[in-house]
Amino acid sequence: MKILVINGPNLNMLGRREPPIYGSVAYDQLAALIQEWSGALAVSATVFQSNSEGQIIDAIQGAGQYDGIIINAGGYTHTSVAIRDALLSVGLPVVEVHLSNIFSREEFRKTSFISDIAVGVITGFGTESYHLGLIALYEHLKKKKHAEDKN
Repeated sequence: MKILVINGPNLNMLGRREPPIYGSVAYDQLAALIQEWSGALAVSATVFQSNSEGQIIDAIQGAGQYDGIIINAGGYTHTSVAIRDALLSVGLPVVEVHLSNIFSREEFRKTSFISDIAVGVITGFGTESYHLGLIALYEHLKKKKHAEDKN
């Protein structure tokens, strides 16, 4: 099982950017945790980060070898129809994750262009959101494969 983990703008600043909201774990530490968690599930995870909407779209469009996507689109969550369209175009199951609880923050953060096309949304648990996202996507893919095998 292969999962692509996509991180959007400013996530490279983790540990330095507003620690009371986003925590003190640096981006490199988060990437290492994702590898550790995916290894425990016997899943291969590729972690990608970009501040560029176009590079995120390119990563999504090039995700054909993956079984699913976990995405924290950062600020693009609330603004990018293009990222939404790219996710729809590849037809892979998507889990949306956020470090902070976007629903308890500014009004504009309560709108996501991804949530309604995702198999699930995990928000507000800090880095653990990624761990929970990996488990959820793994279980979703496992059930999907089991159902396909029965047919």
